[in-house]
Amino acid sequence: MQTATIYNHETVVLDGESFSDCEFRSCRMTYSGGPVAHFENCRFSDCEWKFDDAAARTLAHLKLVWAVGGKAPVQAMIKEITGGGGR
Repeated sequence: MQTATIYNHETVVLDGESFSDCEFRSCRMTYSGGPVAHFENCRFSDCEWKFDDAAARTLAHLKLVWAVGGKAPVQAMIKEITGGGGR
């Protein structure tokens, strides 16, 4: 686990990592579809979120589902992600 670290203008690989009390400034945050990262009390400023490999393929698949008429299930996932699912 990374603790109380400040990252400046770095590429940070997120898969399987844990961060506590870290600050990310103008970083490229990359996720490739591996184990989900854990953040606790972290701060982000002007970061770019990049999805590679399996994560990028999942997003491409969701875009395809949307395009072929699966708008409702994709919208339901977005609603769940953003906390609008009523739970």
